[in-house]
Amino acid sequence: MQLRYRFRLYPDDAQRAGLAQTFGNARVVFNDAIRVRRYAYQAGEKYPSGTQLQKRLITDAKRTAEREWLAYAQHSVLQQVIRDCDTAFRNFFDSLSGKRKGRRVGAPRFKSRKDRRQAVRFQPDGFRVLGNGKLRLSKVGDVKVAWSRDLPSTPSSVTVVKTADERYFVSFVVETGDDTLPPAVDEHGQEHELALDLGLHAFAVDQHGNAIENPKFLRRAERKLKRAQRELSRKQRGSNNRDKARRKVARQHGKVADTRADWLHQETTRIVRENQAIYLEDLAVSGLARTRLAKSVHDASWGGFRRMVEYKAARHGRELVVIDRWLPTSKTCSGCGVVQQSAPLSMRTFECAACGLVLDRDTNAARNILAAGRAERRNACGADVRPPSEAVGVEAGSSGSPRGSTAPHAA
Repeated sequence: MQLRYRFRLYPDDAQRAGLAQTFGNARVVFNDAIRVRRYAYQAGEKYPSGTQLQKRLITDAKRTAEREWLAYAQHSVLQQVIRDCDTAFRNFFDSLSGKRKGRRVGAPRFKSRKDRRQAVRFQPDGFRVLGNGKLRLSKVGDVKVAWSRDLPSTPSSVTVVKTADERYFVSFVVETGDDTLPPAVDEHGQEHELALDLGLHAFAVDQHGNAIENPKFLRRAERKLKRAQRELSRKQRGSNNRDKARRKVARQHGKVADTRADWLHQETTRIVRENQAIYLEDLAVSGLARTRLAKSVHDASWGGFRRMVEYKAARHGRELVVIDRWLPTSKTCSGCGVVQQSAPLSMRTFECAACGLVLDRDTNAARNILAAGRAERRNACGADVRPPSEAVGVEAGSSGSPRGSTAPHAA
């Protein structure tokens, strides 16, 4: 499996200038590639290939007075920019034709020099990991890296990122070996299973009623953010004071994002280590993020939580089952399988008129997710069969043994 290992980078002033030159050169080449392709489209001509663009926009351009400064950037970085542009156009056309699944991908857009986040990718001939705790970047120098762990293998590429609050990070793509964990079973040999119903009141509730509290990182930092944003709005545009105020706002947002990501990683790692099978619901996060609950949905970061559970489960030999989003888990009784007509969010306790079951709303939904996930898991190699409603109560009756009290940062 390929993974990214991310570390903090500490360039000095000269190295910052070299990185700024590399960021700028990469941006210009990317914009030139888009411009050439747009002209070809308007003229009805065939799109130039990546090799033709590399020769025209890099090799030949370096010999001109207008683009001679392209020589100050490492050549493989600029070549990678052309390849990235090719990929962006390919994804756009595949999305238009329906060949690419998922959300519609827009046409590649020009990059602005005012973008606060900058990134470039170095290929193996453009970097070298040194034994003195530094990373050698071609045309930049030997940059200090805060190594928090060893790389498991030789990296295939390195991405250098400058964030809006002017911090630098380096991201290595590496191959990892077999990280399969021992089976997560109890003393009777039964697998530990965990079904989670994600929400906003509590971040998640499992089938036993154990809640993972919602830390609400953005809400807790809102007061400082409002003050910093107010100060920024009062500064004159283009002034040094406004730039200082902008960095202050960016630092506050960075703290929120870092704290959330750290919590997410800790919780998803714990969940994957302690459970052999994990069951989640396929939430329409992008749709919920356009409602009046948008800020809370983004703050919860359910999407990030699911992505982390997915790759960690695959890495450590665990099984993740995501059930259909259209299953009425909140309306279905986990005892008898009867589906109610409605279940407004204000109703925090589920009461079944058919069998008399009284249960916490989220716990009831988690038990339904468990039953549907087990049925999906048994049927994984066969046809796609929806679990019958009468089996819901029986399936939910047998329990695994997950702990439940922590959650990852997801929204």
